[in-house]
Amino acid sequence: MRLLSNFLILIPMMTMAQGWGNVTQQQQEIFSWEQWWTEPIFGGFWMAWTRATLVFFVLLFGFIAAMAIIEVFRPGGDERPGIFGLTTTRGDRLFIGLLGSAYIFLAWIGIFSTSVLFALFVSLAWIIFCFWKV
Repeated sequence: MRLLSNFLILIPMMTMAQGWGNVTQQQQEIFSWEQWWTEPIFGGFWMAWTRATLVFFVLLFGFIAAMAIIEVFRPGGDERPGIFGLTTTRGDRLFIGLLGSAYIFLAWIGIFSTSVLFALFVSLAWIIFCFWKV
């Protein structure tokens, strides 16, 4: 009899532990920046347009447009020798900076697999360094 009473006491505890007691309660949806940043904006496209991809392409084309505007006012590409021993133009420095940033992000994701916010700051520092010294 004692075994039966202990078992009857444990049944409600087991159901609550498995979450069955919360079936009728509505769960609050918690806002997540990570989910908001990476959820699809448009459905049914061939590419997953998230806010992150949209910002990436806007910045990429913005860099190219800024380089074209600078070329109108200061033609010639502003050639200069850099620390790597290469004579580079503005376009070369932009390409080296963007390519290096891509590798920084890939390395960050491969090594840490966490939020890429720190990789963003490292990439911005790399691009500034490329335009300053390369």
